[in-house]
Amino acid sequence: MTGTDASRSSVIAARVAIAALVWFVAAVSLMHVLRPDYIPARHFISDYAVGRYGGVMTSAFIALALGSLALGVGLARSGPRAGPGRLGVIPLFVAAAGLVVTAIFETDLPGAPYTRAGDIHNASFLVNVGSLMLAALLLSWGFGGDARWREFRRTSRGLVVLALAAFAFQFLSLRKGAPYGIANRVFALTLVAWLLATSFRLSTLLGSAQRDRPDRPGSSARGTRAG
Repeated sequence: MTGTDASRSSVIAARVAIAALVWFVAAVSLMHVLRPDYIPARHFISDYAVGRYGGVMTSAFIALALGSLALGVGLARSGPRAGPGRLGVIPLFVAAAGLVVTAIFETDLPGAPYTRAGDIHNASFLVNVGSLMLAALLLSWGFGGDARWREFRRTSRGLVVLALAAFAFQFLSLRKGAPYGIANRVFALTLVAWLLATSFRLSTLLGSAQRDRPDRPGSSARGTRAG
């Protein structure tokens, strides 16, 4: 694959990631309207996959898996070349696989009996969270070692700090009477914000590079006319 082909495929991957992540946000938002009986402060977003309209939430998990996979593919081809940046795409692939498991196995609702499916769902949640946080940390480190990505490093690190703070909020809220559902939504939002911001950066970075290439069809002719 030539450099041009790699850049083009990376732009496509970035745009697929953006579309998938936008659907995740839209689907989760829609579930708040479809299931008003689920009080946000008392329910994780995973609970929306159980019962009426559960397919919408399941599609959201699949979309998040697709977004993580597509971003990983794009960054593997056109992301930062420094060691941490190269390693950072691996957890994205792990998260993509884990999110598919999350979509397949429903969680146990509060007060319901524990099930094997619920245990698998909870385990996959831990894998997903750990993988996405590790990817964000490694890639934020790697962005500083690549001139193309260095400008994005501050934005990425800022979002990672927010994600870490949201994770702490999530962890501290895991007790009876605490608004753990709100904490869960805030944490998910910060992670998706980092995924979206990185996907947009990949898309615009490579899109601009393609437009500025001197060997694009017609560029010589325009240059001749300008001269």
